[in-house]
Amino acid sequence: MTARSRMRTFYPAIEPSRTGRLRVSALHEIYYEESGNANGKPAVFVHGGPGGGTKAENRRVFDPQAYRIVLFDQRGAGKSTPHASLQDNTTWRLVDDMERLRDHLGIERWQVFEGSWCSTLGLAYAQAHPDRVSELVLRGIFMLRDRELRWFYQEGASALFSDEWENYLEPVAEDERGDMIGAYYKRLTGDDPASRLRAARAWTRWETVTSSLLSDEDRLSASDDDAFALAFARIECHYIVNRGFFYREDQLLAGVDAIRHIPAVIIQGRYDVVCPLMTAWELATAWPEAEFTIAADAGHAYTEPGTLNALISATGRFRK
Repeated sequence: MTARSRMRTFYPAIEPSRTGRLRVSALHEIYYEESGNANGKPAVFVHGGPGGGTKAENRRVFDPQAYRIVLFDQRGAGKSTPHASLQDNTTWRLVDDMERLRDHLGIERWQVFEGSWCSTLGLAYAQAHPDRVSELVLRGIFMLRDRELRWFYQEGASALFSDEWENYLEPVAEDERGDMIGAYYKRLTGDDPASRLRAARAWTRWETVTSSLLSDEDRLSASDDDAFALAFARIECHYIVNRGFFYREDQLLAGVDAIRHIPAVIIQGRYDVVCPLMTAWELATAWPEAEFTIAADAGHAYTEPGTLNALISATGRFRK
């Protein structure tokens, strides 16, 4: 048996045992679901984007015999309503929503599983409510700092994906390309539905095509889903323009002391183009108590074999 054949992969597919909707404001209502063992160890999967929404496969990173698995769609994403809404949609509103959901479900503490944008939200939540987190499983670290954003949306990743970069540039006039994030935000929040959708599809494709070490056609098809692309691009760009609504750029690094005692695993794909290794390295350096693993054969997507193996190994160790 080869090392690769021994790598851990998804648990078998399961269906939710309970679904519901929770009103978190006068405007917003979020979708949530539970699966696995109703009396098991609580764990919450925090989805990416922001704006990405949950998927059925997200349930499968936890042992369903051991875990009470909670998934939810953040404001404006997935099955939450109103769709693609930016109103009252901030990191701190989402942190509050997670607390409302935890309390609504009668959970005292839960394991928080996150990656990419959800590593941002998960860290913000844990630093705000450290007594409510039993463990952190983190992947593809993203902290919305200027150099991270410039690398992916302005210049950096463009050198590795020059062909796809042309598609990303296409909706933006040449005289606006000095600020691609600002130019996209103008289009994604503009009054022209055709322009919004064109920008949304290009933005979503750029992130999707760069997320895997090898091309993943199933994920690429998501950029052709108009409803998904619109929510994903609008909400994500909204958070990026507002720098995550943080009080200072290094807020998540500066807040490590609040969570230093929480058992944590940080997993990073070496060839992650979306959220490069430098960010995870800085977090791991500031937080040596956390276990840090570099997946040698992985990019950004959590489904890549090396990353998925490390993630499921972590949830397996934490299940008791």
